[in-house]
Parts: sequence; C-alpha cells; structure tokens
Amino acid sequence: MLHPEITSDDIRAMHSVDGRVIIVTGSAQGVGRGMAHHLGKAGATVVVADYQADKLQRTCDELTSFGAPNLGVEVDIRDQDRINDMVAKTVDAFGRVDGIINNAQTFRANAPMAEILGEDVDVFYRSGVLGTLWAMQAVYPHMKKAGWGRIVNFGSSMGRVGGAGFGAYNASKEAIRGISRTAAREWASDGIIVNVIAPAAAPPRAAGSEHYEEFMRTCPMHRNGDPELDIGPIAHFLCTDACRYVTGHTFMVDGGNFMWS
Repeated sequence: MLHPEITSDDIRAMHSVDGRVIIVTGSAQGVGRGMAHHLGKAGATVVVADYQADKLQRTCDELTSFGAPNLGVEVDIRDQDRINDMVAKTVDAFGRVDGIINNAQTFRANAPMAEILGEDVDVFYRSGVLGTLWAMQAVYPHMKKAGWGRIVNFGSSMGRVGGAGFGAYNASKEAIRGISRTAAREWASDGIIVNVIAPAAAPPRAAGSEHYEEFMRTCPMHRNGDPELDIGPIAHFLCTDACRYVTGHTFMVDGGNFMWS
C-alpha cells in the first residue's frame, strides 16, 4: 500500500530519536558509551546509567559538550531497588522514558564447563538476566501508559554458537534473549517493541586474546566493531518509529561473522 499523505518530513521523523528520552546502562565506557554518543548526537536525551561515578560523569560531560541533554544516574544493575530508582529519576527529570538499552552486565573470568562455579553463574544471572528483567519491568508501566516504548537488550554471538570457555556467560545471554522474546510477544499490543543486539565490539584490552584473534580471522570484514559508528546506528534504529514492525529479534552486529538464513 502506498501512502501519498505521508511526507518526506514524516519519513525523516520515523527515523529520528530527536527529543526521545533513552536510558543506556553501562554507558560510562565501551559499547554503552559509544551508543550514548551516537544517540546524543542524533538528538536524544540520554540517561547515562552506570556504577562508576567518575567515568559516568565523563560521558555526561562529553554529551554536554556537543549539546545533548543528559542525566547521570549511579546504578548497580544487580539491585532491583537501584534500578527502580534509576527509572524514577528519569521520569522525575524528563516526565517520561521512551527507551532503555540494557547493555550493562558484570563479568567473571572465562572457565571450562567442568570448572564453572555456582558463584560464576550467579554473578552473570543476577547482573545480566535479573538486571535486564528488572529494568524492563521498571519502564513497562511508563511505556504502556504512553502507548509507545523501545527496549533494547544485549545478547552475544558466543551464546548462539556455544563459545568454549563462556558457559556461564552464554547461559545468561541466551536467557536474556528468551525473556526478550516473551516480553516482545506480551507487550506488542501496548506499543512496546523489544529487540536484542549481539555486538562484536571487543574492548582494546581484548586485542591479542585467542577469541579476539579468532574473530578477526573469521570475520568477513576483518575488523572489530566501532561502538559509536557500528553498534550505535542499530541501537538508534531500534529506538525509533522505523522499527515499528520488528520485535522479538536478535540483531547480529558483527561484520557478517554469524550468518544464517
């Protein structure tokens, strides 16, 4: 169906985050910081949520330097009360929350399956699965009331392919994808879109590691992803009206390393 009543301005607005209020957890550094920069430069109001106060302030200062409205909130994503407080402060400051990108997760050292400890699983589960669940639950009533919302969670290609040494991490990332699909199905009628990004944007400290070198060898593009220029645009799209008919999916933003049909 063609829509002659739709103007070029309407189309541009569909792809815009201008004026949207978007929380980005784990945005004091890495992929989260890159997404915060991308969204801020695109016109979004960014809530920088992280547990590292000094680095959190750095991101806020950077956003302010190029004119992006922002709010810094210290949060421990392992604590449901702190997550609820993060969302409450966002709504208090801006009157609403349009989107949330659940990027933050606490990490543990890699371990073979035979040596994984219960505490390893607990750390990944609480910070990843529960942290994501609690954040989705916290924003849900606000998004439902508005009849519009965008939730972007974070998975991993390692979970999809069963990466060796990542057992506890993989379990958490696949669980996040599972609850994301359920939320997408249950909340679609409320106007809430839920999707997952599985990025390949390793931090500089990973260079030279076995997994990093294997990725660089097998990736068709033979390069690491850029947090702002490669991951940021997908997060941007998933926070707009342009993704209105896409929900419950995982976007492999990895230079073509993982392909399926």
